[in-house]
Amino acid sequence: MDSMNSLVIVDAANVVGSVPDGWWRDRRGAAERLRDALPEYAGSGLPGLVSPPLEMVLVVEGAARGVASVEGVRVESADGSGDDRIVELVAAEGGGRNCLVVTADRELRRRVEALGARVTGPRAVRGGRQDGRQT
Repeated sequence: MDSMNSLVIVDAANVVGSVPDGWWRDRRGAAERLRDALPEYAGSGLPGLVSPPLEMVLVVEGAARGVASVEGVRVESADGSGDDRIVELVAAEGGGRNCLVVTADRELRRRVEALGARVTGPRAVRGGRQDGRQT
């Protein structure tokens, strides 16, 4: 791997939706809570998947659009489909880099793997909070 930072793109809607914790009552707040958990990974990496340094990007859509970036996490608001924005980011910024997309969406997985990205599921950034996980 070259010296360029790895790129990790997180599908906010898919990761937030992976745990039935009431996120649907406050989609924006749920996206902000996920965003606030991500800087830890930006500094330490995702064990077994990607080591620092890395660039962490959270893609939000719908009611979560407009969530602000924080140090260590760039937030991208999708004008339309979050999946389409993730594919655009992989195509535009993933070339020549270690690129990892965090999602459980099978169609999105197919689309980004075709562009050379690797994919992991929501557990990678949800830690041990997977109890009660529904798919």
